[in-house]
Amino acid sequence: MQLKPNRLNRILGATTAISLLFAPVSAWAFEEAPELADQVANGNLPPVEQRLPEKPEVVQVLDSIGSYGGELRRVLGGSSDHNSILRIVGPQGLVRWNPEFTGIVPNIAESWEASEDGSEYTFYLRKGMKWSDGADFTADDIMFFVDDLLNNEEFYRNAPARFVVAGERMQAEKIDDYTVKFKFAAPYGTFLTVLATPLAQEPVIWAKHYCKQFHPTYNENVQDDVDASNAVEDWPSLYRLRCGEVEAPNRWGNSERPTLDPWVVTGEGYSAGATQVVMERNPYFWQVDSEGQQLPYIDELVMQVVQDNQTALLEAVAGNVDMQRRRIDNPANKPVFAANMDKNGYSILNANDTGASAMALYLNLTHKDPVMRELLNNKDVRIALSVGIDREEIIDIVYQGLGEPWQVGARRSHPLYNEQLSKQFTEYDPDLANELLDEAGYSERDAEGFRLLPDGRRFTFNVNYTGNEQPAWGDAMEIIKEQWTEIGVELNASSVERSIYFSRGEANDYDFMVWNAPGGLDPTLSPRAIISEHPQGSWSSIPWTRWYLSGGTEGEEPSESMKKRLELFAEFKGEPDQDKALDIFAQIHQIAADSFEVIGISTPPSLVGVVKNGLTNVPEALPASWMYPDPAPTLPQTYYWQK
Repeated sequence: MQLKPNRLNRILGATTAISLLFAPVSAWAFEEAPELADQVANGNLPPVEQRLPEKPEVVQVLDSIGSYGGELRRVLGGSSDHNSILRIVGPQGLVRWNPEFTGIVPNIAESWEASEDGSEYTFYLRKGMKWSDGADFTADDIMFFVDDLLNNEEFYRNAPARFVVAGERMQAEKIDDYTVKFKFAAPYGTFLTVLATPLAQEPVIWAKHYCKQFHPTYNENVQDDVDASNAVEDWPSLYRLRCGEVEAPNRWGNSERPTLDPWVVTGEGYSAGATQVVMERNPYFWQVDSEGQQLPYIDELVMQVVQDNQTALLEAVAGNVDMQRRRIDNPANKPVFAANMDKNGYSILNANDTGASAMALYLNLTHKDPVMRELLNNKDVRIALSVGIDREEIIDIVYQGLGEPWQVGARRSHPLYNEQLSKQFTEYDPDLANELLDEAGYSERDAEGFRLLPDGRRFTFNVNYTGNEQPAWGDAMEIIKEQWTEIGVELNASSVERSIYFSRGEANDYDFMVWNAPGGLDPTLSPRAIISEHPQGSWSSIPWTRWYLSGGTEGEEPSESMKKRLELFAEFKGEPDQDKALDIFAQIHQIAADSFEVIGISTPPSLVGVVKNGLTNVPEALPASWMYPDPAPTLPQTYYWQK
């Protein structure tokens, strides 16, 4: 289902102006970076016209044709900030979002065709495209993923849901070396939309000629390599270690792995203990500008690894970060940016957060403790907890008055706006909260005024959050702690490192999780707050998610409400007509509204970042969303330094 630009343009707003040029390549002489020309002259590289596809993608830049050279400096937050790399290098999938976030355009695929019912998609690849080591990229690489990985139950015990329809994994047919057809067991109208997100790159992320050495079908001695690694126990783990995964640090840890990215990792890459990650220009990158200059313009990405957001902020304020939003985007940072921008030579980047809520409480409906499970599955308790929060106080103190009390629904400007889902139970009413908790059977209190559970324990939530990434959440939790004390509920919250946070989440070892709620302006792309579909995000019900992803063989059977939503989600994915698909999703929203499972706090304020003076072709503002992994769709390979 290709999204209609006129509708989404109204929804998201056109925040950038890069356009794409798909005209045939003229008979120009291609040009390349001086360092690559030197390698050609020395016989270490083929001429540029032999490194590009027969028809490289021609992109029209935002402001001006660029010149080669220089580095782009960014910061990474610790050892698990892999998505920060992905956001600047870009998810080089078969298709991608246009810069405005209003539609889908070709990327690695030159074009595509879809069957009338949306059950088959034929992709036409760019003839002559090459991996970063110079090997040909062909349909065989895609077939390697589909046949040898996706449909191999040793590698994928539970296949990614994005490649499963009607309970069956995607199949593929090689038409010729540059044409491949994907086949689904039922219509999959949203497949192109899914492919444009950062989480569906698998068909084109793994080079067969390199990665097959870690697969038993092609290497009968792969177990010897496993044993020799002293790091893993089986071939799928070795494969992932050496060839990486879409969303994991190991993707950027092996400089030998060929890619289709504009820059490639050098040295030890992003490994444990790394203090810096350097990526250099891919000499075989497949895009050119409208004058035939091979992209990217910038020679290197240099990313310093820092341990906390405060250090990242100090680096940005000092002018040591060239273009970045992630880790420094708290709107509270805008005054300090403004105070130092002239002295340290940068401007402020504005980003429109597309999320539904800047902070959400994902109450664990599948809690291991039966007493806590009963409590959290009582809707009146959830309502009491919600109306026991004074969101206006949080917005004023934590978000500088920027925001509106909000739950987890789409914004008013979106066709899927549901007032009940977005606004219910956001009015502060501690009297109602106390009344509901008393009626729910939690009227007994201890000497300090805290309510007691039926087994005599204090009504207490012990919660972790990622304070290094989102210090605002810690500030908000302190306010909620005080507010909930008034209704007899104790809250103990502590900041933990990201890896600890996720390990506890995946183990279902928590009372509730604190994270943002996506879906304010892009509700169908990441519905993790209303559907149990994301194994690292649908925190209200991870065992239900496992049940869904495993086809019912693992995890825990969901509630009837959630099962109905999952059924409708399957219908939505299969509906090729956009209007009908949105109607189906509206039903999902209504069921979620009636169930009221996740507590939101506030619409997210606009975010900020920095852009160093002289860095050109960078938009002044852009969407901020994981599903639009900013700034990648604005094509950082076209950024350049004015001389």
